Amino acid sequence: MAKNVSLDSIDQKLAYAKRCSHEGAKAGAKAAVFATVVTAIPTYACGKISPWARAHLNPTAKALIVSTAAGMAYFIVADKTILKTARQNSFKQQG
Repeated sequence: MAKNVSLDSIDQKLAYAKRCSHEGAKAGAKAAVFATVVTAIPTYACGKISPWARAHLNPTAKALIVSTAAGMAYFIVADKTILKTARQNSFKQQG
């Protein structure tokens, strides 16, 4: 049996989805900035102090380390935030 879905219900679900993704993107961006700072400082300091790092890590490698940490932080935090917000909205709709 097919459910009747009103246009208002679809609009409300679309608004929830947009809010979830916006909150996730915002939280992910904050996490990426934090991860960049936290990763860049020791990576570049190690490149100045450690003879091994000075010999083996060129500027491209250092940038790759920092950008990988920032990208991972963005996607992990954004995903968790979107799921958390969607779960909260799901409970609100049931209740």
